[in-house]
Amino acid sequence: MKISTPDQDYIENARRLTEEETERLQSRMSEKLTRQLKKEKFSTLEALAIQLQREDEQLKEWRQAFRKNSEKEKG
Repeated sequence: MKISTPDQDYIENARRLTEEETERLQSRMSEKLTRQLKKEKFSTLEALAIQLQREDEQLKEWRQAFRKNSEKEKG
């Protein structure tokens, strides 16, 4: 799995995280992702940005699925 460089917006968001927010974000990273990021030599800031970006994508997918299920229940 090749991981692409995160968008600049996510790098800026990662840069603004507090120490506690950083720890929480890192704790949500899968071990597989963490190993891959180390292997590809991403900086900690880039790794945080990638995790933020992945979480946003997952949330978007979840919202779409939730909306689809809600529409099925109504109709």
